[in-house]
Amino acid sequence: MSLLTRKHKRRGAFLAVILIALAAATFLMLRAFNENLLFYFLPTQVKEGQAPKNHDFRMGGLVLKGSIKKDGLTVHFEVTDLHNSIPVVYKGILPDLFHENRGVIVEGRMTGPDLFTADQVLAKHDAKYQPPEMTPAMKKYMQTH
Repeated sequence: MSLLTRKHKRRGAFLAVILIALAAATFLMLRAFNENLLFYFLPTQVKEGQAPKNHDFRMGGLVLKGSIKKDGLTVHFEVTDLHNSIPVVYKGILPDLFHENRGVIVEGRMTGPDLFTADQVLAKHDAKYQPPEMTPAMKKYMQTH
């Protein structure tokens, strides 16, 4: 009888180790996923405080006309959703499609009460990928500009 009990104890211990390892792997995967998850916000949502503080996120909209100022590799511009705009600073080479009145997505964080520091700038060639809440305002804006 004791041989049977030892077998069950070993099998139970083995199963417990496997379950603990699976739980730890799941926890680590979910944690890494949450840390790398980047949310997308419009400038109005950022101004309203909906964007994360002290965490990277993406902000999208249009490059505000007349806002681009270059100083070597440092570029200052504003991203607008046609209701609000947020100043952005980026150090690096801009994509070829980056222009005024064009769609842009910037990835980075707020580094001041009203300044977004971008680590990456993604330019879009048309308005196909605009968020749905921005599409009507975008069509009206493009007709007048």
